[in-house]
This record gives sequence, structure tokens and C-alpha cells, in this order.
Amino acid sequence: MTKTTKHIVPRFKLMLFYDVATDDTEAYFQFLMSEMVPALHEMGLYLFRAFQTIPAQAGGEHRHRQVEYVAEELETIQEVLRSEKWCALETGLRLHVSGYSRKIVRFRQGFQL
Repeated sequence: MTKTTKHIVPRFKLMLFYDVATDDTEAYFQFLMSEMVPALHEMGLYLFRAFQTIPAQAGGEHRHRQVEYVAEELETIQEVLRSEKWCALETGLRLHVSGYSRKIVRFRQGFQL
């Protein structure tokens, strides 16, 4: 079966910020790629890009991440954030990260904070 690619016009971003626990990077990556990204895609959020700054703090062992998901409608993001599935995904993510925060912004090209 062939999977078709859906083209969207991104208008909003859900931005996640966190540090990855260095002793758990494989489990973090497995969770992200096998659970979080596919589930959010199914719910209408699409992984746009991820940034990593090295190091998060001078001499620190953590790496700061900024992960961005996009959607055409603000309501899509709001529905995802109200869902039980999101609560489970966010709880799972928090098992692998520290310093977690999130925000929603209007989409624009280029780096956003």
C-alpha cells in the first residue's frame, strides 16, 4: 500500500523546549520516533524541524532541544493539547527530558523562540 503525502500550509507552531537526559538518549530517540511523532502526525500535527544547541550550559552534560510541530489551524493544536493521548505523550516525553516547556506561536519562516 502506498502512503500519500499531505501538503499543508503551516499557520501555527507548537514549540517544545527541553534538555535530553544524557544517560537515556536511545530510549528518548525510540520514544520520539516510534510513539510521539507518529501519534502527533495522526492527530494533525507535523514535525517541522528540531534544533539542538551544544552545550545547554558551559561544561554541562545536557543538550538543549527545540522541537517544532506545525498545523494549519490553531484549533488543531488546541484539540491535541486537550486530548488524553497528548497527556500520555507529554508524560512519556518528561521521562526522558528535563527543563521542559512549550508554547504556541504563529508560523513564520526562520528561527523562532
